[in-house]
Amino acid sequence: MKITTRQTDIDRALALGTPKHRRPKKPNLAFRTLIRALSVPDMLATKFTYTKHNMDAAGKGPYLILMNHSCFLDLEIASRILWPMPYCIVCTSDGFVGKEWLMRQIGCIPTKKFVTDLTLVSDIVHTLKKEKASVLMYPEASYSFDGRATPLPRHLGRLIKRLKVPVLTIITEGAFLHNPLYNCLQKRKTRVSAKLTCLLTARDVDALSAEEIDEKLDGAFSFDNFARQLETKTKITEPFRADGLNRILYKCSACGAEGQMTGKGTELFCGACKKTWHMDEYGRLAAKEGKTEFSHVPDWYAWERQQVKEEITGGTYALDTPVDLCIMADYKAIHRVGQAHLTHGPSGFHLTGFEGKLDYRQSVTSSYGLYADYYWYELGDVICIGNGDRLYYCFPHKPDVVAKTRLAAEELYKLAKEK
Repeated sequence: MKITTRQTDIDRALALGTPKHRRPKKPNLAFRTLIRALSVPDMLATKFTYTKHNMDAAGKGPYLILMNHSCFLDLEIASRILWPMPYCIVCTSDGFVGKEWLMRQIGCIPTKKFVTDLTLVSDIVHTLKKEKASVLMYPEASYSFDGRATPLPRHLGRLIKRLKVPVLTIITEGAFLHNPLYNCLQKRKTRVSAKLTCLLTARDVDALSAEEIDEKLDGAFSFDNFARQLETKTKITEPFRADGLNRILYKCSACGAEGQMTGKGTELFCGACKKTWHMDEYGRLAAKEGKTEFSHVPDWYAWERQQVKEEITGGTYALDTPVDLCIMADYKAIHRVGQAHLTHGPSGFHLTGFEGKLDYRQSVTSSYGLYADYYWYELGDVICIGNGDRLYYCFPHKPDVVAKTRLAAEELYKLAKEK
């Protein structure tokens, strides 16, 4: 999928106004049916199936529906399971660029990822109470990097208490294996399934505390796609299954070098110490020579997180890189403005450039996570920061820093909150 882009000078881009707020509408049945029809080829290709659990207790709705986020297939899965139920979808605001009318017709509610958005809460309440339509959300906000759940916002329980509606979950299996974000948008032949569950009835929402609701959500969003692949003996036979693996495994577990890893074909290779790992058909890694430090991809990723945390506490963590910069303020286009400079450290992000015309700072406590993506709209690996006025899409010149920056943003936030 691509996005509308436009070459714009920095002065004009910084002067752009934000779109006028519009209330979400219940999506038209014809559009809901069209989306379902368009999803049929992918559903057939993945031999999609789903099961229902505790749905007799759910009542008639409307519902708050929470779904894990693995790949673009998630939208089609939701359409397959929920049709003909009317529901609106909370989606990232850049999804509206160049196609606002269509997105509103299918019931999308725009929001800026990892940016405080009080209007979103009002829009969700409006959809549930006034439009009498359910709301589908991806509470992880970003696609999973390593096949496990990304951190959930801690105030979700409070939101659910306020909404006072049943909560359903859709948890997929196989969607991540079908098209993991790191794998350069290459689809693999896998079966995909999902489980639709009534996690909380309206009575549960009323009886439980916000903290207890958060605990139930953490339990529902607890999964490991790589572990499940091995457990079910799901084979990924494609010869490109390790392509782009360096995006998440950016630090060599043998010599510690960063930005020297290459994932290609079925192998992961370190350009510094020349060590090579093979990824088998079950997603396991094995060193061709010597010790296999981590055979399980999420364990390697967790080790990288710990390494980042130690850099932060030791005062050595720092990101410093030139970036190609795009700016979004309205829904007309993503504006390419040229090269800027991005740093990240204990005081947060600092984006500068254009002879002093751009000087944006973002504190570590502004968000619990970071909007980071691979091959974003086929433009490149991106780090996105910003506020309610505009978003800054930064495409780093340094290789494979996106995952580390996301880990650092999460760890800096937690450390700041502890203090």
